[in-house]
Amino acid sequence: MGAHELSAMLWHERELLELLVFKLEVEQLLLTAGKSRWLQHATREVEQVLERLRDAGLARTVEVALLAREWGTQEGATLRELTDQAPEGPWGEIFKGHLQALTQLTLQIRELRDVNEKFLRAAARSTQETLANFNPDAGTYDSHGTAGVSGDRSQLFDTTI
Repeated sequence: MGAHELSAMLWHERELLELLVFKLEVEQLLLTAGKSRWLQHATREVEQVLERLRDAGLARTVEVALLAREWGTQEGATLRELTDQAPEGPWGEIFKGHLQALTQLTLQIRELRDVNEKFLRAAARSTQETLANFNPDAGTYDSHGTAGVSGDRSQLFDTTI
């Protein structure tokens, strides 16, 4: 194990983050187009990529600890700390490039997540408003949580027939 293996793992993690960006953008396109039929599939794909990322992150943490020990730095070092403590040679710059790319991808993911969350909240609010219009009399709830309809509604009956 060593710097080569860690670099390969970081490339793999970057690819997974790019895939997550793609999946979140697909989810966003579905939300903006109102295609809620496919939303559960897109969400499941996002969750699958996140699971693969968790596994990759764990493997990276182990590899960083091994390389930190090899380089004589703190075993619990982060990638940033490992980059700062890299010995003379190209590895410091290589890991710095990985770190910058990972940071940039993380920012993109955070932005997409926030926008998608806003779309989901708006869709939920719209659905609630639409459902409320189907039963306009259901304006309050009773102590059992059911929609309370006032019993003193006036009704007109034609009694002349």
